[in-house]
Formats: sequence, structure tokens, C-alpha cells
Amino acid sequence: MSSFTAPLVLEALDSERAGQGEFSVYVPFEYHIGCLGSGDVVRVPKGFVTDLASIPWFARAFISISGRAAKPALVHDYMLTQGDPDADDVFDEALGVAGVVGWRRWAMVRAVRLWSLVRAYRKMHA
Repeated sequence: MSSFTAPLVLEALDSERAGQGEFSVYVPFEYHIGCLGSGDVVRVPKGFVTDLASIPWFARAFISISGRAAKPALVHDYMLTQGDPDADDVFDEALGVAGVVGWRRWAMVRAVRLWSLVRAYRKMHA
């Protein structure tokens, strides 16, 4: 089974992105895709800055960025900055590993996919 191998340690920053607080990774963080020892690892370096969930303001009332979703959100944000096309699929897997319940997991994955499409559309028409 996939695995988070360490606690998530973040430092709250005084900055905001789209009205949401930002955090800096204080201790490097890893997520093993597929299964522990698979060799397919997302390594988030110390100092990486994240807002934990780049979601539209209206979805924040329904989708929590703290608790169980924080680790998957960090991995997803980092993968997006690296241009990884599998970021949404790994986010889905990581939410399951973190124990996010089915309907909430489904909603979170659909929200980030929709937001990705909106961002791509804006980029094409800018």
C-alpha cells in the first residue's frame, strides 16, 4: 500500500495566496506511490511553499485543507509545480491512504480536476 513515511511539519507564513494562508515545509516530506519501497517517491523539499489546497473560495466551505487532507494536498501542490501530469491521480490515491471518506474524497478530487481545467482555460485565453 502507498505510504506517508513521516509527520508533516509546516511553518505558517505571514503571506497569503488567493486569500488563503501559506505554509513552508519545515522538514522534508515523502510520499511513496503505489507501495512502500516501490521506488516511485514524491519528495517535497524543505522550504517548499504551499497553501495546501489551491481550490476556489466557494469550495472551501465543503473541502477541508487541514487534518487528513493536508498531506495529500501538499503532495498534489508540489507535483503540480513540477508539471507532473499524474498529480490528480496521486492526490486521489493519497486521500485514500490518509483515510479521507469516500464522498469527501470524490468531491475533493473532482474539485481539483475542475479547478485545473479552469486554470488551463484561463492560460489558453490570456
